[in-house]
Amino acid sequence: PGPAPCESCRGLCGSKLAGCSCHSTCESFKNCCLDYNQSCFEVRPYSSSMLGGTPLKIINLILLPNDQLRCRFKGEIATRGIIDSEGQAFCISPLLYEIGWIQVDISIDGSDFDRTGEYLSVHPSKADPSSEVVLVNGTKWHNYGSQNISGELEMTWNQSRIGADTVNIELWGYEEINTGTAGTNETLSYEASIHYLYSIGTNVPNTGLFSFFPESSQNYSDIELGNIRITANSVLNGARDVPALWSRGHVLAWHLEEAFRQDSAAWAKGKCLQWDALEKTLPNFLNELTDCPCTLAQARADTGRFHTDYSCNIETGSVCTYHPGCVHCVRSVQASPTYGAGQQCCYDHSGNLVLTGDSAGGSTPDKAHDWGAPPYGKPPRVPGYSHWLYDVMSFFYCCVWSDSCPIYLKNRPSSGCRRYQPPHAAVVLGDPHFITFDGFNYTFNGEGEYSLVLSPHNELHIQARTEKVKLQNGSSAYATQLSSVAMREASSDTVEVRQMQNHLQVLRNQKILPLNEQTWMVLHGLFVFTPSPQYVRVMFSCGVGVEVRLNEEMMAATVLLPLVFANQTKGLLGVMNSDPSDDLMTPSGEVLSSASLTPENIFKFGEDWKISQTSSLFTYDSSYLLETYHSPAADRPAFVPVLSPPEDPGDPLVTSMRTLCSGDGAHFCEYDTLLTRSLAVGNTTLRALHRHLELVKDLKPVSSCGWLPTPKNGRKNGTHYLKGDRLSFTCDPGYGLYGSSECMCLEEGTWTGQRWQCFLFYHLLHSSNTHVLKN
Repeated sequence: PGPAPCESCRGLCGSKLAGCSCHSTCESFKNCCLDYNQSCFEVRPYSSSMLGGTPLKIINLILLPNDQLRCRFKGEIATRGIIDSEGQAFCISPLLYEIGWIQVDISIDGSDFDRTGEYLSVHPSKADPSSEVVLVNGTKWHNYGSQNISGELEMTWNQSRIGADTVNIELWGYEEINTGTAGTNETLSYEASIHYLYSIGTNVPNTGLFSFFPESSQNYSDIELGNIRITANSVLNGARDVPALWSRGHVLAWHLEEAFRQDSAAWAKGKCLQWDALEKTLPNFLNELTDCPCTLAQARADTGRFHTDYSCNIETGSVCTYHPGCVHCVRSVQASPTYGAGQQCCYDHSGNLVLTGDSAGGSTPDKAHDWGAPPYGKPPRVPGYSHWLYDVMSFFYCCVWSDSCPIYLKNRPSSGCRRYQPPHAAVVLGDPHFITFDGFNYTFNGEGEYSLVLSPHNELHIQARTEKVKLQNGSSAYATQLSSVAMREASSDTVEVRQMQNHLQVLRNQKILPLNEQTWMVLHGLFVFTPSPQYVRVMFSCGVGVEVRLNEEMMAATVLLPLVFANQTKGLLGVMNSDPSDDLMTPSGEVLSSASLTPENIFKFGEDWKISQTSSLFTYDSSYLLETYHSPAADRPAFVPVLSPPEDPGDPLVTSMRTLCSGDGAHFCEYDTLLTRSLAVGNTTLRALHRHLELVKDLKPVSSCGWLPTPKNGRKNGTHYLKGDRLSFTCDPGYGLYGSSECMCLEEGTWTGQRWQCFLFYHLLHSSNTHVLKN
């Protein structure tokens, strides 16, 4: 039905009214209320740095010059909007201390904020590069005044992003201010503040280039972290929430007090010692961090809990400035629950974990996660800035500007991997084939929507939608394939990843997410990573990871579950308990025995896991989806697949198929080739299976015996601590070794040999063994 002319979406975005709809699906059904696009608006660009200053253009809203445009963010930050000469409306994104989707309400009469939209606030490092003030030669900026570094500092910017002939260039500083109020732990009594310090240049020609000779600050040198901001010259110095360009946060070495320039090493060592004393008074965040994966293969495979640290990335040449000797680092996706801390794990060329006990380039955990942590806003959960203040500034004090790095490494020691437990992986691929968390595999060709994983732990729901396979001649095969995956845990956003021809589409709470500006999105209770149109990764706060790939128009979905989900799952991907014999468990708890595993019984088992309309997490935004999946089953014909495709030896396709389909997964490859009459589909299934087998191999548990120290007055040969690794020990001249000179890591996680120590020869010759051990 067409929209009712008298109904309005003002203040009702997301609702379905009696005569029309204000829901995001209304555009597909062409039943939107007449003012839907003006009342439930979108903005371009849809993302902005959390530092603000980005003009957000309100799409489909044209105003008169005398309209009073007001913008309100998060229901609390009110700013004046901009109306240009053509009546186009803009809201300027405000300075925030959080990332994620932010609600924007607007008023055109100055009082009623009844039109609603949203934009994505992002970590400053992920903002649009064309709106960034670039600090030329960042190393010089970070170290100015130390190590004889001096001269001019230079910055560049895109002058077309500032609509003025002249600009102001300002310095803004970041600090965390003690409010004097008690919290549940020490860090909660602080407030974050990014604020104006002083102007570096006023009335500067907007050429996109500026250089200056920095002077030591007299009044603000205690602020050591901040940003450059550029605005039009007409903007008052320090004005907030105005159109602006920002640099990335950086160490303000160039404005520190004169004492730093006179003797930067002594100044920095004093700061390092002060920091060390402060650390002793703060809570120990290390105990609540998850251990690192033991190997590089595990770290890159455990995508639900770890993500590439782009400052040390093997895929971009392993430029690891802060971790020399390493080729790749990962960070924990989630911050620790109490203190918002983050884990970092770095690996050498042999794929082994590098520890600070052996190398200054080892893995260093962070007191504050670089990406921040929900609910954001307050230290130490401010994205980027809390991390720089607690972890990066101290690194400069101790390791860059002075030779006190052992103090830093003492406070940021590597966690090791003895407690690390890799996740279990399951997959759906091809037409479609299922491999459970315990490794049982089967084929189920139902058409509909089904429970892949259902768990009471964290109320995890992962559902799959299948559709008939389209043949090259346009007809449908008697087989199905994965077409969409929907998921949610507890109170998180609902995310759906579905196939749209040759790319994947992501929906959040039934609304299509734009993917053209950002590859990393923070949603409520989860993260979404979309590095390409054919790959989507979803990471939940509980550590669950879901990877969806599209190859040759065939979807495959991998689910990774941490060990905490053991004996807590059911659905088409089985019971995760390392026992494949009970994986085909029906919703009623009945298990298909090995004697009853016929194609017919497996098909019935799969159909039992069909979801109801009330439990569905999927979006139905087309007549096809409503009729195929949401209408009562009695209203549509039942789909009957071919359970065992016939194989004709005289069929020329069979000869090519047998050449292609060999080794692991040959039966899946043959099945899909015969049903679709396509070698390309069979090959896609085979490649997807091999990828899964490689993933399972990479996630295989590894025994670690833990780090061993170098004996005092001696040397340790070897820095690897996994099963089968050996270490040897020698003593300095004049000292003798007591204990074993070599040890080996056993599978049970213990070292062979006796405790080793180096003693002066005098003690070894004239003291009893008991006396030596006491000393």
